[in-house]
Amino acid sequence: MINNIELRKFVAKLYIGVLTKHLTVREALLNFPKGCKDKSIIAAWHALCHLEADEDLRSKDKLYADEQDEYIEYIAFTLDKGEELAQNIIDSYLPFYESALIPNKKGINGLLQQLKKFLCC
Repeated sequence: MINNIELRKFVAKLYIGVLTKHLTVREALLNFPKGCKDKSIIAAWHALCHLEADEDLRSKDKLYADEQDEYIEYIAFTLDKGEELAQNIIDSYLPFYESALIPNKKGINGLLQQLKKFLCC
């Protein structure tokens, strides 16, 4: 079984892939650990969702894009050390935790869990 420190380091590699343009945000999100309950990883998932959602704003506002890139880098470097994200970052995404469509386990059970989250929220 993989522990949270190893999972955080894996997620950091996904982040670095996005930052270096070796991965799209979508590819990174699809490769997040399935069924993970670590709050730092869940917050990191939400941060990438926001990065993708802000693409139009990023293209129009270089300062905003630069600040968001620094934020994403901070998350990547923190997770790469196996550390938890700062509590204020985790807390900022708490309202979204219940509706997170983070991939669950593979197979029919994972699909049913995602469908349940989608339909109930």
